[in-house]
Parts: sequence; C-alpha cells; structure tokens
Amino acid sequence: MTPTLVRQHLPHAGPTSRVDPCSRARDWAEIQERMLVPLYEAVYERLEVGHSTRLLGLGCGSGLALLMAASRGATVTGVDSCTPERLALARERLLPEAWGTRARADVRDVRLVDGPPEDAADDADAADAQTPAYNLVTAFEPIGCTAGDSEGLGELLEAATPLAARGTPAVLVGWGPPERCTTSSVLRVATKLADPLRSTGSWRPARRDDLEEVAQRAGLRPDGSGRVACPFGYADMDNAVRGLLSTGLFDAAAAATDQAQVDKELAEALHPYQRHDGTVWMPNVFRYLIARMP
Repeated sequence: MTPTLVRQHLPHAGPTSRVDPCSRARDWAEIQERMLVPLYEAVYERLEVGHSTRLLGLGCGSGLALLMAASRGATVTGVDSCTPERLALARERLLPEAWGTRARADVRDVRLVDGPPEDAADDADAADAQTPAYNLVTAFEPIGCTAGDSEGLGELLEAATPLAARGTPAVLVGWGPPERCTTSSVLRVATKLADPLRSTGSWRPARRDDLEEVAQRAGLRPDGSGRVACPFGYADMDNAVRGLLSTGLFDAAAAATDQAQVDKELAEALHPYQRHDGTVWMPNVFRYLIARMP
C-alpha cells in the first residue's frame, strides 16, 4: 500500500519484469488506494481538517487523500517526485480544468508539485510573510514495508520542516502489528521470491516503533497515535492481484524471478481469503503517528 518513496534495486541477472507504469498507477488509483479511506477519514476527523487547514501532502501519489481534505474545505498542496504516473492521475482528479472538464464545486485551492517539498515553498509569500505556508503535513504512504523507505520519509520530513510553523502536526503512517494484518501472510510471498534482493526492496513485517524512529531522526516530537481498521476488499481474484501488485511491494520479487511466477504465487496466497461469491476479503489494521514539527 503503496506508502511511493524511493525504492532502489540492485542490478540482477534474472528475468526482467515488464510492467506498464501507467497501468500500474491506474490500478493503484482505481483498486488499491481506496482501501486507506478509513485511515484518511480518521486522521482528518481527529485533526479537525477544514477551511482553516493548509495541508502539505508528502508523496501524494494519485491524490485521493488530498481530494478528501479539499472536500472538507482545506487548501491542499501535494508533492511527489517518485511516481509521475500517479501524479498525472492526481491532476485529473484535482485539476480537472486542465483536462477540459468541470472542477468539483467542493474542491478549491489545489496545487500539485512534481518535485521535492522545497518546491512547494512558493505558497509562503501568498499572503502574509509571517504566516507559515502549511499547518498540517501528511505522509500517508505506509512505511516499514521495505528496506530504506523510512530513510526516504525522514528526508522528506526534514525538507518540509521549514515550510511549517513550530508545533505543526505531521502525520506518519505504517502497517499495524502483523498478527492483526491478514495481508501480511500474502505479502510474505514478496519476501520469499525476492530473497536474493532481500536488502533492496523486498517486503518486511512492520516493527512496533517504526514511526517513532522516523520522527525522532527527523527531529519531530511524537504527540499521539491511533489505529484504524482498513480491510482490503476486492471484487474478484484478478482485482486483488492487480491491486496488490500496484503497491510496488512485489517489484523486487518480479525482478528476482518473473512476473508470471509472482502472479501465480500471489493468487495462491490469496486463495484462503476468497469467498464463495468470488470476492476477496482481508482485515487489516494501520497505525498513524502524529508528530510535532520542531
């Protein structure tokens, strides 16, 4: 679930996975991203996101979380330099006038930046130089899934710190305890198949203090957390396979073996969670941490 931070893979001698980035991004936006809606809603409700909110979304991807905040009246800016295909879909959602369609009446003041957080600093001089550009920072891409993803998030948070006032809440997200996430058993397929690349992108179980460790390294002060049930539900097996592949958590496995083998073993791992009507259902829990900017 495809937290979108930089994932580097070592060169390999095995088969090359042929993935269409645009199709993968579309699968994320149309199938997988909605699984995190309960998480977005819980965070926005707790932090009372509304017309006074100036939100900076780090790794905003295809923009569903931004859309939900904007629908509450928030002014939103999304930055993403890692997934241009997802960001293109965010533009379709949030800047429809650029595509010749009518903007939603409940969405206003939206900006999308293809680049690092520093590139979102232009908003700071929009009105009052004494007013920070943002009073809420979100990083909804779940971390603690692959080696190196927490380091990437730490860098994003450090870059965003100058854009927000002291004490501004930053929201970090990760998977809940593996024993409460049914999908963990399915994601272990990624680790098994990517064993030769274990240190460079394969999935790993979440650790209890993943979020706190990132906040501490970035100089942020933890100030509360919560857990939210986010079940993964799919219309059929094909839908489930496409949705999970769109997270990017199986990319190292496909690089180490081949896409056909990944698809086959992923479908086998999903079989116990397929219902009689063909739908696939997996209960999960996600965790969020609220940390205050220095």
